[in-house]
Amino acid sequence: MKAIVVRPGVTDSIHMRDMPDPRMGDDQVAVRMLRVGLCGTDAEINHGRYGQPPTGEEFLILGHENLGVVLDVGRNVKTFTPGEIVVSTVRRPCGQCPNCDAGENDCCSSGNYEERGIMRRHGFMAEYYVEHPQYLTRLPAAVEPFAVLLEPMSVVEKGIDHAFLLQRRLVWNAKLALVLGAGPVGLLGAAALRARGLRTVVVGREPAGDLRARIATQLGAEYVSVENGSVLDLPREIGRPDLVLEATGSARVVFDAMQILGPNGVLCLLSVTGGTGTNEEPIDRINRQLVLGNQAVFGSVNANSRHFAKGVEDFVRIEEMAPGAMSRLLTNAIPWQDFKTWFTRRGSGIKSTLEIG
Repeated sequence: MKAIVVRPGVTDSIHMRDMPDPRMGDDQVAVRMLRVGLCGTDAEINHGRYGQPPTGEEFLILGHENLGVVLDVGRNVKTFTPGEIVVSTVRRPCGQCPNCDAGENDCCSSGNYEERGIMRRHGFMAEYYVEHPQYLTRLPAAVEPFAVLLEPMSVVEKGIDHAFLLQRRLVWNAKLALVLGAGPVGLLGAAALRARGLRTVVVGREPAGDLRARIATQLGAEYVSVENGSVLDLPREIGRPDLVLEATGSARVVFDAMQILGPNGVLCLLSVTGGTGTNEEPIDRINRQLVLGNQAVFGSVNANSRHFAKGVEDFVRIEEMAPGAMSRLLTNAIPWQDFKTWFTRRGSGIKSTLEIG
């Protein structure tokens, strides 16, 4: 089969090549790929900064945001049938730690997990893949046009889930949520928070007339541009938030966000920052506020099957609430044979996909 691969650790090694067809076992499902979402992780792996191939192999099939259709099922599989639209989770358990044993493999404590298209397991930029049913989530027809967004949505769902789990420590009646960053993850976060009925404010650098701002308002959120301002000015305009989702990719914004939290507030960090930047911060004031305000700051990455399932549930609700809004996030559909156009010049838009099907 054709696949898009990299040689991990080698800069700009991405190319398309023939790879062995996957073999389906009696307890597995064969899936034909339709499309793959592109994200910064894919670019970082191609830059040689991250990623590992499967043990004993030279190449890694790239891609972790996925959408496919069931092609065939093993004779022992009773839960899926050919023709169903499915999305696969990304991380596989290490088999060594209590979190993975409990099904929380997104919180693996050994570090020996595998991730499709990232760490030690092939991804989805290929014509086909095979998988065990417990790692697949079926999608209703109503959300198929934007269902490739389910993997990033699952990351958002986990962040919100864990924020509310943390806040069981007190009586918490969250009313105001702030989303920092108006990229795909930020807008998905806004959608999920609006589905829960929270007043939601999306903060971005783009002007108010930008597509990102229009999508945010279509979802029922408010949009504030900090193109000529600062996150630190936000409390004067909207108040101090109970919940903040940070999805900017800027470590400086993280420390600004700590300073604007409301009493008993919680800050969820969803972006991974690279580089070795340093910056002066008012560390005494931040520490004092976090302690006296009973505030919490935590990081969240990846997701497990329950977060994928919650993402499907919210997708249905969001599509009813704001028809067409989710589809507007998919701005650049690229034929997969033209994959290098994204890796060499990312361009504008919100979310790019490789069309494989």
